[in-house]
Amino acid sequence: MQQFEYICKPVGTAVKITDNSHAFSNNKILIAAVTMSSINVITSQNIEIEYELASLGDRILGYIIDWLIIFAYIILIVVVFRISTGLDFFGEQLWLPLLLGVPVLCYDLLSELFFNGQSAGKKAMGIKVISLTGERPTFGQYLIRWLFRLVDFTISSHLVGLIMVAATERKQRLGDMVAGTTLIKTTPRTQLEDTMYVSGTPADYEVIYPEVVNLKDADLELVKEVIVAVRRSGNTTLALQAQQKIEQLLHIRSRQHEPLFFLQTILTDYQHITSKL
Repeated sequence: MQQFEYICKPVGTAVKITDNSHAFSNNKILIAAVTMSSINVITSQNIEIEYELASLGDRILGYIIDWLIIFAYIILIVVVFRISTGLDFFGEQLWLPLLLGVPVLCYDLLSELFFNGQSAGKKAMGIKVISLTGERPTFGQYLIRWLFRLVDFTISSHLVGLIMVAATERKQRLGDMVAGTTLIKTTPRTQLEDTMYVSGTPADYEVIYPEVVNLKDADLELVKEVIVAVRRSGNTTLALQAQQKIEQLLHIRSRQHEPLFFLQTILTDYQHITSKL
């Protein structure tokens, strides 16, 4: 069965389902629009999702946090080595400083590569690196960003990076522009009551749509985003379009009169079934 694949986790509130007979094609997502504070992408299901761009302040604070962690790591390694061996860490054994320096030098590259575009500082600030296509960046993109740190930060004493992020429309430093990436906020704008799952279901709850087991958690997050958008905008057409796509995907027919109620039931059924697993 064709999956309701979800490529980009929504972190904004703008959700749009477009009319297209190829809504479930495997085409890569494309940039739909860019504003001064957000970037819109269209998923392979032709659903437009808004991502809030990370601000210059977010980047700076994340950078500071990362360097505090690096300094703490350096001090810890040097102190532990001195206590355990009694030798001078920066003495004649040149391989020891080199062993310490390599992890520090590659910290950003390895962090973003293995932790989905986030270093510890970025994670603390709720921001991450994303490709301008909306997908997770490739190794090549991460590598380019890392290499251009030499220009953005080291050679220019951070001036190039600061100016570029402050002046460019997509808030990109030079490395981002060359790599085709930017930073977005990962913290949803929705409130606690807008989280994906509804309140617990009673023990005697009867599932209406058992087919929901064929959906993934990411699919349900997307459904929730549609519900939130409909509640805020009052545009019930979004709910109807989402209902039709789910009906096609799961080969079911709605038993509810209102599309929004159908989507809520899908969420409730899914939560109830998965809680029993």
